[in-house]
Amino acid sequence: MPRTIAATPTPTAAAEAQAQPAPGPLLPGARPAWYEDALCAQTSPEFFFPEPGSSVSEAKRICSSCAGRAACLDYALTHDERFGVWGGLSEKERHALRRRNLGLTRTRP
Repeated sequence: MPRTIAATPTPTAAAEAQAQPAPGPLLPGARPAWYEDALCAQTSPEFFFPEPGSSVSEAKRICSSCAGRAACLDYALTHDERFGVWGGLSEKERHALRRRNLGLTRTRP
């Protein structure tokens, strides 16, 4: 009788998702000039990338006094950052801003 060799099990989708790094601050070498002086660079990333449903008010407060806020927001919009607070705006706020800039705002009948 021929001998069969069992295939090596592959990781599940959940295990693969856990292995992926969580969104966070910009990687060294990929940081734009404004990032070095940004207040977020001196703060825990948990403020800017909170768990779903958590408040982003602390991140927005930090952003409001940051000199790099406009450059950060421009970076996020240019690079289509979809997670976290960038330039003082949440994901939903950046999405709404993109829609307004593209003239895609909804009109009610």
